Amino acid sequence: MIKRFLDITVSATALVVLAPVMGIVAWQISRKLGSPVLFRQQRPGLHGRPFEMIKFRSMRDAVDSNGRLLPDDQRLTSFGGLLRSTSLDELPELWNVLKGDMSLVGPRPLLMEYLPLYNAEQYRRHEVRPGVTGWAQINGRNALCWEDKFKLDVWYVEHRSLWLDIKILFMTLKKVFLRDGIRAEGEATTSRFTGSELSNTQTETTRRQA
Repeated sequence: MIKRFLDITVSATALVVLAPVMGIVAWQISRKLGSPVLFRQQRPGLHGRPFEMIKFRSMRDAVDSNGRLLPDDQRLTSFGGLLRSTSLDELPELWNVLKGDMSLVGPRPLLMEYLPLYNAEQYRRHEVRPGVTGWAQINGRNALCWEDKFKLDVWYVEHRSLWLDIKILFMTLKKVFLRDGIRAEGEATTSRFTGSELSNTQTETTRRQA
């Protein structure tokens, strides 16, 4: 109850205080990238239930000759990279926090298609609401491999507390200021998760048993 009260208070206050900043960002996105200004996508929330997460759009809708979206590194502009490195693209997620889809602190909401790829331990990240920031984000963010991210997510689930959340929020501000761990070396955005060795083994065992 205290965590939810903190989520509501901080997100509501931040939405009001940061409204001018969000307005400027939205205007710049409309001018540089066109519409829509917001990126909306289904993501797994508490217990894996889907919700619509909203962010500021940071990539162009560029496609190849067959109508398929180009790779992320070809669609991410310098302006979009700036939005991501400063985490300005994530400001609309405060609305998700206010609604109760997300929390200020928790494992980052990933893609729905990843759900069947998790092993039992990794799936524990969905025992809490996903967060705007989290333990993995202040301990390496996108520079971490997937397995390390999930271990940190599960560590947070097991050790979560109000004081830990406050520590993560303050450390997040420091990370954003330093723009630390924005991406893995040699990649414009986070690489896709294709399943860990353990989860792939479990999947193959299940198929054989079936």
